[in-house]
Amino acid sequence: MFRGVSTLTLDSKGRMAMPARYRERLDALSGGQLVVTVSLVDRDEATRPLWVYTLPEFEEAERKLVSLPTFDRVAHNARSLFVGYAHECELDSHGRILIPPKLRDYAGLEREAVLAGMVNKFELWNEARWNRRSEALLGEALEAALPDALANLSF
Repeated sequence: MFRGVSTLTLDSKGRMAMPARYRERLDALSGGQLVVTVSLVDRDEATRPLWVYTLPEFEEAERKLVSLPTFDRVAHNARSLFVGYAHECELDSHGRILIPPKLRDYAGLEREAVLAGMVNKFELWNEARWNRRSEALLGEALEAALPDALANLSF
């Protein structure tokens, strides 16, 4: 399980160090093999985070996408984005991964970034976009009624 938010700095080559608290778990779950791809949820230019999966979690998500109807345009587009942008990477000896230029450009990643744990994956955000989105979500959460699916949960 991945949870919590970490601020990170990408170096001039586009490498990002995974927070130390996750490295042992990532090694145990996937031998440090990760896959970075585009988010299928936040795709407008104001957001556009990347999703970072362990290889086994990515393969499970791939299997689910492949099972969707071939001739359904929305399913086809989701598969195209998710798999088409996917980039396999491995934690190096310093616990870093290289985010390819195409994905950095897509997500607006320059130097300052945020890595947010999302239970089975991470979201990697441009820090300014993350801050704007977090403020908006907090405002919405305070004003919105819970959907039925959440109203019945107890923690």
